[in-house]
Amino acid sequence: MREAAFVKKNKKRWQLFENVLANTTQVSPDKLSDLYIEITDDLSYAKTFYPNSNTAVYLNSIASNAHQKIYKTKKEGKNRLISFFKTEFPLTFYHHQKQLLFAFLTFAFFVIVGMYSASVDGDFVRLIIGDAYVNMTLENIEKGDPMAIYKKMGEVDMFLGITINNIKVAMYAFLYGILFSVGTLFILMQNGIMLGSFLYFFYDKGLLWESSRTIWIHGTIEISVIVVAGCAGMVLGNGLLFPGTYTRLESFKRSIKAGLKIMVSTIPFFIVAGFLEGFVTRHTEMPDFLAILIIIVSLFLMVYYYVLYPRIIYKRKQLEELNTQH
Repeated sequence: MREAAFVKKNKKRWQLFENVLANTTQVSPDKLSDLYIEITDDLSYAKTFYPNSNTAVYLNSIASNAHQKIYKTKKEGKNRLISFFKTEFPLTFYHHQKQLLFAFLTFAFFVIVGMYSASVDGDFVRLIIGDAYVNMTLENIEKGDPMAIYKKMGEVDMFLGITINNIKVAMYAFLYGILFSVGTLFILMQNGIMLGSFLYFFYDKGLLWESSRTIWIHGTIEISVIVVAGCAGMVLGNGLLFPGTYTRLESFKRSIKAGLKIMVSTIPFFIVAGFLEGFVTRHTEMPDFLAILIIIVSLFLMVYYYVLYPRIIYKRKQLEELNTQH
């Protein structure tokens, strides 16, 4: 982009920022912080493509003047962690809904692929899940307790092992996004096919309902968060593939930061999923209504926090900014 076009595109926003600094225009502290981040990004871009230009000097000047004002004006909440989950993350995640949808559709597609493959090839399930798991499950079915595998380990050991393993899978889904998102797609494909073949295996044995009411007690959150981690990986990969007006390095830095925020948001959910699998899923004797209630509440929690809540927070912030300006 030519320097003149760059200035023309961003001039109004720079003037707004100058007016805010001069106290001729009032905005909220959070809006001021957002403007400051945008100015520093523009400054980085200008230094890269127009070094020693008047534009770079101008942006450096207003960025320097703004720094002290922002950190005097903006007050951090008393509890940074609560603020992150309540406001900061949802506002960030609002802009990544397309990646979330794509991750979900990719995962769902490969679940169907896994189910179909298992239906046409009797050995496919063994290839994907492993002979040991299949043989153990067949033995449990013969004994009349198909879900006995969830009772083999102690509660605490299972909780810790499952939680750590799930976080590891999610981190792979995120970090492999550095391979221009292809690595993330591979992890989603791998886990989707595994789930699909697993579901068909129990369907073929006439145990789809019994298996589903059991595994989805923990699986609703567990699978949902793997999809969210896939979204984080795509955010990382898109930062490399589509830098926009930023340098590829600057876009990559921003995508890492956004992806890490998404990954941090998943940690409490992985802990909950691990707890459910370690302490609750093993109680296969629980009434159906209780199992269904846990599944429905888990699904609502995931959809609300990652789909609905970011939109609510974003719209609320827009209204606050409009009220501040008027």
